[in-house]
Amino acid sequence: MKRRDFLEWSGVATAVSCYPFAAIRAESDQGMKEAHFDLVVVGGGLGGCAAALAASRAGLKVLMTEPTDWIGGQLTQQAVPPDEHRWIETTGSTPSYRRLRQSIRDYYLRNYPLTDVARKNKALNPGNGSVSPLCHEPRVALAVLQEMLAKFVSSGRLSIWLEAEPTQATMSGDRIQAIGLRTKDGVERWVTAKLFIDATEQGDLLPLTQTEFVIGSESKGSTNEPHAADKADPNNIQSFVHCFAMDHVDGEDHTIDKPKQYDFWKEHVPPLKPAWSGKLLSLRYSSPRDLTPKDLDCLPDVAGRPLPKTKALNLWLYRRILDPSNFIAGSYGSGITIVNWPQNDYMLGNIIQGSKQDIAKHLEGARELSLSFFYWLQTEVPRPDGGNGWKGLRLRGDIVGTSDGLAKYPYIRESRRIEAEFTILEQHIAKQSRIALLSNAKDPPKAEAFKDSVGIGYYHLDLHPSTGGDNYIDFESLPFQIPLGALIPKRVENLIAGCKNIGTTHISNGCYRLHPVEWSIGEAAGMLAVQCLEKRESPRGIRNRPNGLQDFQRFLTDQGIELQWPATLG
Repeated sequence: MKRRDFLEWSGVATAVSCYPFAAIRAESDQGMKEAHFDLVVVGGGLGGCAAALAASRAGLKVLMTEPTDWIGGQLTQQAVPPDEHRWIETTGSTPSYRRLRQSIRDYYLRNYPLTDVARKNKALNPGNGSVSPLCHEPRVALAVLQEMLAKFVSSGRLSIWLEAEPTQATMSGDRIQAIGLRTKDGVERWVTAKLFIDATEQGDLLPLTQTEFVIGSESKGSTNEPHAADKADPNNIQSFVHCFAMDHVDGEDHTIDKPKQYDFWKEHVPPLKPAWSGKLLSLRYSSPRDLTPKDLDCLPDVAGRPLPKTKALNLWLYRRILDPSNFIAGSYGSGITIVNWPQNDYMLGNIIQGSKQDIAKHLEGARELSLSFFYWLQTEVPRPDGGNGWKGLRLRGDIVGTSDGLAKYPYIRESRRIEAEFTILEQHIAKQSRIALLSNAKDPPKAEAFKDSVGIGYYHLDLHPSTGGDNYIDFESLPFQIPLGALIPKRVENLIAGCKNIGTTHISNGCYRLHPVEWSIGEAAGMLAVQCLEKRESPRGIRNRPNGLQDFQRFLTDQGIELQWPATLG
């Protein structure tokens, strides 16, 4: 498409003479910059990386921005090993996501002193963490993502602006004209594009572009969801957490200074209904499925020494990202684990909305909670020998790329969500809802079949304790599809949702927010942008135009994207 043709189609041609752009151009000599792209992806998490990869692969000129100095989102700068379903090794993800996973394993094979047994294990799990069949170091995922994108960067097809955040936008009716970005050098840069993808952790483009969105929990009256609250609450979102990495140096003392909020967090009992099982800093918590009290353990491993047997879940192993037994003897003194546990979920406020002072207070509170929990593990956690504390626990800032040991960015489970062409509800995907709906059917229940499917995914409906005072909401879902309508805002024409800001509810977000699903959403968003520019059509037009949806779905399947689950699953 010629540039002038595109400018006329996209609306940018008229925008350059409008007041906002006149002001931009007038200030350009004072440090304001402007750049033009086919597609701008704001947010460099898993959804953003997948979108940028898909669009660059198809030949678009793409910009991806990222507020930190690491791309990869929850997999890297948030330090969360992948939460995945039990079929992930063979189905339920896109070819590029499977390539990402295999490349992580290959990275260990090329660069780490693995044992012969580990090298022969095609399903290598570097950390042998129980949360995932692929628990690994954040830096390895970062290296692999950079490698996947490298050829597009070097060809000039893809630009990546690190430490760049959106600050403003200009609109022309229902179209985005430009996004203003503040970069790490303090300069405001304006970018124009044919299409924009919001792949930010909190839906940052939505308020800037006046895109209609939802925050928090909807009411049962508005969604008819069995687990929805009686009243809507915009402030009720899932807790977020500031993860950290630690290892254990047996016989040494790495006790940190007592955190300034330690006395508060040591005595804190979460104000939840149904009630939490005692103090937050303890080895007791509410079992997610039935909310009964459940015991936990924290028993660090030491290379060459078997772990004590315990009936409770050993949290050390839950998100362990390095298991010494996978590596040649003497390589590591202990395992390395990520702490994203019940005890450091921050529930006292959200960071999506509120004053700058309140948001800063909650961000600092989450950091203090994680540091306080670490200090409690060092000094007070009960040990099997009757003592208290593991002084040898050591923060591993080198693993997460920080000086203080905490991840670069908090792990955010819930975002602003677009008011979409189609909203995914609990009853579309929850097992019990589908059983009730299909009570006379002989076949096993299945999730709602969406005619506009652009991908598939699975995770149980997993909502962590919330800022509105809800305890866990955790129940079984069914393997589901990703409907195209959930990626398209009701009104704004050239914006696509590219991660957990799609058209879900507070409840259904609980299974659409995990690693492989976010990647699939982002990849579909990037490929939608490609199709829009090829067909000279809007995202809404692709979905609603005769043959438009079928053409797009054919484009997806030609790239190996699964639009429905296999008829049988092992």
